[in-house]
Amino acid sequence: MGARIEPRTLKGFRDTMPAEAAARNTMFRAIEAVFESFGYGPIDTPALEYEEVLRGKGGDESDKQMFAFDDQGGRRVALRFDLTVPLARFVAEHQNALAFPFRRYHIGPVWRGERPQKGRYREFVQCDADLIGAVGPAADAEILTMYARVFGALGVEGFVIRVNDRRILNGLLEANGVLEQAAPVLRALDKWDKVGREGVAQELRDAGLPPAAVEGVLAFPGCAGADDAATLAALERIVGATARGREGVDGLRATMRLVAAAGVPAAQVRVDPTIARGLDYYTGVVFEAALPSATGFGSMGGGGRYDDLASLYTNTKLPGVGCSVGLTRLLVALEEQGKLASAAAARSVLVTHPESGDPTASIALAAAVRREGFLVETFPEPKKHGAQMKFADKKGLRFALTVEPAGGVHGKDLRTGEAFDVRDAAGAADEMRRRA
Repeated sequence: MGARIEPRTLKGFRDTMPAEAAARNTMFRAIEAVFESFGYGPIDTPALEYEEVLRGKGGDESDKQMFAFDDQGGRRVALRFDLTVPLARFVAEHQNALAFPFRRYHIGPVWRGERPQKGRYREFVQCDADLIGAVGPAADAEILTMYARVFGALGVEGFVIRVNDRRILNGLLEANGVLEQAAPVLRALDKWDKVGREGVAQELRDAGLPPAAVEGVLAFPGCAGADDAATLAALERIVGATARGREGVDGLRATMRLVAAAGVPAAQVRVDPTIARGLDYYTGVVFEAALPSATGFGSMGGGGRYDDLASLYTNTKLPGVGCSVGLTRLLVALEEQGKLASAAAARSVLVTHPESGDPTASIALAAAVRREGFLVETFPEPKKHGAQMKFADKKGLRFALTVEPAGGVHGKDLRTGEAFDVRDAAGAADEMRRRA
């Protein structure tokens, strides 16, 4: 036998423990339920794509972070860095089999070779939904409304979706005579929350913007007003007479009106001039989800409109708008706050094995309690009762049930330590429901 291999994970990658995986799966189901309630259906695409499908679609930063290599056949391939670019390829390839407007969702891992930091990993899960083949405020408002419903369904408190429009940003650049430098300017603005005003100013200077243009761009985040109406009015003034800037303001105003009509509280979706989004393919509305109570984590996802992405693969016009939940980062943030709990945990039960004798009664009890809707496991060996209870505690189960030798069932609520005695499985189920 050779030398032992040290068990360790790659930098920027992480294992998922059972409790976290259970909570994650609960969140998956909640997200899927919201998406499907709006008429979105699931698809899947390969983790690996031809490198040419992905390269150059998200900008220089995405290209630098891409995991790309030669496969066994000598082909250049790459791991997907998001779920949107593969979607554009998917729609272009299968457009004749799809009905438009096409609504889809996709939950899966993506990979970016970026510097690992708090809540940010090189492999992480995204939950995306996109509406393809529709333009205008109604489509944008549908995505924003659905996105707000997702965070509400996940029980995330205090979230806010911050919204802007790339057309407004481009109008600002045009008004300042630096539209041809849009890519570096937008990437600089996208770092406003991380590096602040002076950090953005330095990046703009490094990009070659003249002093007057730097000041013009820096005035943009200052347009935030007391409410959306004030912010939009300030944005309207700053973009001046540029047609694309006015188009962006009008479109965003109409979108926000429709979001309000859908019943989304104003505190959950706000216009924010600092939102730029670093990916190059966005062309209209852009947004990010923030959780102010989760300091140091950055955004919990985002999205926007991309009307030209599919044109790289087809002559058919296929505009799109979509949203993405950064589930891995959200899981870590909620775990740090002590708010990560699986709904299934309240229904988890251990039926103990008798220390000696026949386990038939225990297995029958477990089966009956499962039929009552609980998640039940049996201890498979006749170990001491204390050891079985220690196992239940370590695993984080909520209840333990033991068949008494003289008949009846002894139960224990492992969260409170309280015991209870009932006649049978139905009585145990009633008692556990009352305590859950």
